[in-house]
Amino acid sequence: MREDYRHWQRIPTRWHDNDVYGHVNNVVHYAFMDTVINTWLIGEGGLDIHRGRAIGLCVESHCDYRSSVAFPEALDAGLRIGHLGRSSVRYELGFYPEGRDDVVAEGHFVHVFVDRETRKPVEIPVDLRGAMAGLVVA
Repeated sequence: MREDYRHWQRIPTRWHDNDVYGHVNNVVHYAFMDTVINTWLIGEGGLDIHRGRAIGLCVESHCDYRSSVAFPEALDAGLRIGHLGRSSVRYELGFYPEGRDDVVAEGHFVHVFVDRETRKPVEIPVDLRGAMAGLVVA
């Protein structure tokens, strides 16, 4: 349900997102998840994707499709955090047609934070963790 999400971002669909069956192709939803998460990490979490010591690597992703959407529709993407660990975080996302309450797709995406150079797991940076805490749901 919409009220279960802590952050919202509008995602416009693009002409080339549609496949030959006339709807947004399933792989596009994964790109939408990546875009919403990283937009939030950079804008709200302060993640420095170019010079920061810690970077988040996707180790798991999943999407359940409920109904189709097609260009030129826009989606409201809801973001929350279902689990915040020492070095990992599980983001949960819901995609809704603009202004409606019927979910199109729901998914999750797991980041493990690693050292940029060694690729060994590191603790989520303190400032980023603090921002993430505001997205955590019980």
